[in-house]
Amino acid sequence: MRDPVTLSTGVTYDREASRGGSSPATTRDGALPMRPAAWRDFHTASSRQQGSDGPAPRRVHGGGAANPARCPSQTPVHRRRERAQQAHCRVRRRPHLLVSIIRRSAAASSAVDGCTGSTSGSALEEALTILHTLQVSPQGFSELVERNGDLVEIFTEVLRSSSYQTRVYAVILLQSITQALPLSQLVNLKKEIFEELKSVVNDQISLKASKAALRVLSQLSIWGKNRAKVTKAGGVGVILELLLDEQDGKVCEMAMVVLDQLCGCAEGRAELKILRVSQLATERAVKVLYSVAKFSAAPAVVQEMLHVGVVSKLCLLLQLDCGSKTKEKTKEILRLHARMWKDSPCIPPLLQASYACY
Repeated sequence: MRDPVTLSTGVTYDREASRGGSSPATTRDGALPMRPAAWRDFHTASSRQQGSDGPAPRRVHGGGAANPARCPSQTPVHRRRERAQQAHCRVRRRPHLLVSIIRRSAAASSAVDGCTGSTSGSALEEALTILHTLQVSPQGFSELVERNGDLVEIFTEVLRSSSYQTRVYAVILLQSITQALPLSQLVNLKKEIFEELKSVVNDQISLKASKAALRVLSQLSIWGKNRAKVTKAGGVGVILELLLDEQDGKVCEMAMVVLDQLCGCAEGRAELKILRVSQLATERAVKVLYSVAKFSAAPAVVQEMLHVGVVSKLCLLLQLDCGSKTKEKTKEILRLHARMWKDSPCIPPLLQASYACY
């Protein structure tokens, strides 16, 4: 070295060569040479390590991958959560699979003219039972309607089945399906669905089925087009027959609601004008009014019967020649609500004499 420079650490450098960073350096004890740049880096790293409070970070083996035993995704809680999410996805997919089974089974039944085979009939009934048991949410039925545009037609075909249990589950599920239908489908339903609902009411296969069918008819009869379709399918006559025979007050009340909706269209009013048609029609009309007065005698209904002229016609009927049974029922109707009707100014004076005090 021409001009050696020794630092306090014991390392000696050549003054001129050290400025360029290319000259080797020697130590007092003959250690390996070290370049100035490398020495500065080493000294800086050592100072930082000595000045740090905590231990040096541990090196992760395996290319920096985390320890699988410590990974949060593998903990029991996370595994249970994943299993719950997978089960939820399977449950959400299950209604769509059941609808596919119902579609195939209904098509197989119609292919043999309604003579359902043992295999397809059993599969159809089981699929309807499971779908009813799942208690699908309104959002779930909306998804079913979106993915199956012919869902109403499928259940219309199912209602043609001869199986009692199949028809019951089908009409109960139709309540939720019709609530999920968009307006564009509700006002353009085919007449076959109304004919099958009428058949369910007419057959009176069970109290639950009758209530469900009446609810569906009430939901659909909000729109005028559907009222006309129900009337053309014979709905007015079937509901009148139901009012004559049914003893359950709730069913009679629901039937009167549907009948009132059907009278909102010209076709329904024309079907209901039966007092002047024949003796048999008069008797049935009185039976209908008797059911209303006895089972659905809310104050508003009683007042409406007075205002629309029902009480006046009943008083007039007592002056006409009609059957003894018809007269007895007419008297019974007038007797039921005599306190509200007897002295009403809505009854013409000429008919007041017919309203005897029973």
